[in-house]
Amino acid sequence: MQQYETDHLNLVLDNAAECTVLLKKNGKFPIEKPCKIAAYGSGMRYTIMGGTGSGEVNTRFSYTIEKGLEKEGFEITTKKWLDEYDEVRKTARKEYYKTLKKEAKKKHENPIMYLMGKELLEPCHGLALDAEGGDVCIYVLSRNSGEGSDRKVVEGDVKLTRSEVRDIIALNKKYDRFMLVLNVGGPVDLTPVMEVGNILILSQLCSDMGKVLSDILTGKQNPSGKLSTTWAAFEEYSAEGTFGDFNDNEYKEGIYVGYRYFDTFGHKALFPFGFGLSYTDFDISFKDAEAKGSVVTLKAVVKNTGSAAGKEVVQAYVTLPEGELPKAYQELAGFAKTGLLAPGKEEEIVISFDLKDLSSYDEKSASYILEKGEYIVRVGNSSADTEVICVAGLDEKVTVLKTKNCLGDPGFKDITAPSFDRGNVPAKAKRILIDAKDFSCGEVSFDREYEIDDKVKELSDEELCFLEIGGFDPNAKGLSIIGNAATHVAGAAGETTSLLENKGIKPLIMADGPAGLRLSLEYYEDEKGAHGAGGAGMIPESMQEAMGPVARFIANLLTGGNKTPKGVTIKEHAATRIPIGTAIAQSFNVELAESLGDIVGDEMERMGINLWLAPALNIHRSILCGRNFEYYSEDPLVSGLMAAAITRGVQRHKGCGTTIKHYAANNAETNRYCNNSHVSERAMREIYLRGFGICVRLSQPHALMTSYNLLNGTHTAEHRGLIEDILRCEFGFDGIVMTDWVMSMMDSKNSIYRNSLSNEVAKAGGDLFMPGGKKDYENVLNALKAGTLDRKQLEINATRVVRMVRGLIL
Repeated sequence: MQQYETDHLNLVLDNAAECTVLLKKNGKFPIEKPCKIAAYGSGMRYTIMGGTGSGEVNTRFSYTIEKGLEKEGFEITTKKWLDEYDEVRKTARKEYYKTLKKEAKKKHENPIMYLMGKELLEPCHGLALDAEGGDVCIYVLSRNSGEGSDRKVVEGDVKLTRSEVRDIIALNKKYDRFMLVLNVGGPVDLTPVMEVGNILILSQLCSDMGKVLSDILTGKQNPSGKLSTTWAAFEEYSAEGTFGDFNDNEYKEGIYVGYRYFDTFGHKALFPFGFGLSYTDFDISFKDAEAKGSVVTLKAVVKNTGSAAGKEVVQAYVTLPEGELPKAYQELAGFAKTGLLAPGKEEEIVISFDLKDLSSYDEKSASYILEKGEYIVRVGNSSADTEVICVAGLDEKVTVLKTKNCLGDPGFKDITAPSFDRGNVPAKAKRILIDAKDFSCGEVSFDREYEIDDKVKELSDEELCFLEIGGFDPNAKGLSIIGNAATHVAGAAGETTSLLENKGIKPLIMADGPAGLRLSLEYYEDEKGAHGAGGAGMIPESMQEAMGPVARFIANLLTGGNKTPKGVTIKEHAATRIPIGTAIAQSFNVELAESLGDIVGDEMERMGINLWLAPALNIHRSILCGRNFEYYSEDPLVSGLMAAAITRGVQRHKGCGTTIKHYAANNAETNRYCNNSHVSERAMREIYLRGFGICVRLSQPHALMTSYNLLNGTHTAEHRGLIEDILRCEFGFDGIVMTDWVMSMMDSKNSIYRNSLSNEVAKAGGDLFMPGGKKDYENVLNALKAGTLDRKQLEINATRVVRMVRGLIL
């Protein structure tokens, strides 16, 4: 390992416990030192480091939890059970992929696309628990999911299998010190095992998860994460609207997403949003509240009242006044995390938030408003454990920002919440008066002028069209897909055109994410560029196993039919795996998120990457979305702040930028290329777009990626209202906008909607159609010649690309 790898891995390992969440404790942990341990569960040997698809990272090494615990000195006494489980899984996996291949053929689906993201359900079995015991016992329950396929409410996925429940309950009764460890990327229904005294969400963190677990078991690190998504029995989640429909999904729940739904509609969570325990205990005491203009500042003191050092997260929620628009019971307004507090020590916490950021969107007036009345402020350490500490009274209605409706008609009205108790305001709660005159009302200008770059003015029509399309070789034999859509860095996701280098316009090189750079670990270089040493390295192992000879065929396509030549020098660029997005959000630590972004930025700078295709900040609308592990939270504030912090960390490095994605309403993986999300203007602005706006205003990422799906009948990549009116004019985005990787091989014969088209993307103000191919280029050129695409728009798009090249490379 090179020194940067060691430094980066150590930073992750030393802070990973902040991303884990202790759901239950009974005082039996931590233990004093490594010991004999009875260890069960699929996660021991089949540890999930991160989800599939773009969440994969080709690291130098990866240790299973079994290996990691042994490295740290634990003696595992249950090898017999683990060996027997190997055989169970091997048989189940073989049958599973045999079934998938038959299904793909029967449905006339592209086998590559059909297999993408699908994961083996946890097999049920009748294995007996080992007779030999240990000083402690753990059961590591794992679940994987990924890009291209959604989760299911069945045993082995959201539900626990009968054998998992049987063994977990039995082990909990047998061992005085037992912990259920969850190696998962999203919620599972824990209802059948709630009697267990110690439950830890280890999540999916890095390449040595056993080391992190060892540190937690022995108390070297104290879990301090909080849930960024509500965990509940599946039946308690919202069933409003639709999810997973092949062609259309209706977001009828409107603004009532996640805890907003649970709190407002009175549903019960097993573990609420913002919840998380520690090996120690804390006392939070309110100190003061004040308002200056529209900004409310809260002060509280956190004291460690337990016997171990730890960190606590203080959260502020606001209940908005009833008025013209229906509201949720409360929404997160701000949060802050303490430093490491020794027993008996305390720290003053300050949380500030602007009431304007809590404004509701009124579709009738096309404006963001704050209604007259009382804004009840609650402070605590989870959404369900707060107390009212002050009330901010607004003397009259305020219009915060005037804009325009531009997102289309979903075809329905959002649900209306039942009347709910806003809670009693104690007499001791401080009263703050806020004068409406202190607010300034803004108005979005949609007449944004763009100055065309002089270099762009000199380009021919054909050259302009090349700049609109990702870099492609018209003579290439291989497929231009992730891992083979770039020639300058092996395994990079793509790049802008190299055909204009004689004009001084160099290509921007892009790498996938978001759990670290996804590049070829081994590569070689020749006169044609950099090449991965074997195309199969960019195909997930599970897909290779499932497809057999087909995988080799795809590998040939990826490498243009070329094998690694004999005698070439094999080089390496090893990337660091950082925690998945949900785990980062669970830290509730924006400084840590920025440090993780700094790791990625440093490796981008070393490896010649200009744009990282991350972070992803789509909302956890449903726990069934297969790609939720990449995303941060069900709450837009958490999502926006984390994405902004990651961006700051990356962009402090010269020539490096983030590409925030997927913009927007990409909240399911089923037919994600041509699925139509029906969402109201209000829900889009308050829930699904808000995080993007926060990230843009706080960190100005260099790029943004649109999503595959349609929004109210228009592809997001072709949606001028999304791209120009909201992103650029309202949010103030100055970077480049690119599509997700659109290819004809993604088309499904069963979809009623077409895929996005390069000429329509260009017309809407999209700067790059990725990864790019000859047909995409011809579509733009033909539209330009036919007069259906204005040259000035292409010049505007090209100007943004050229200026980004100049800013990042020159």
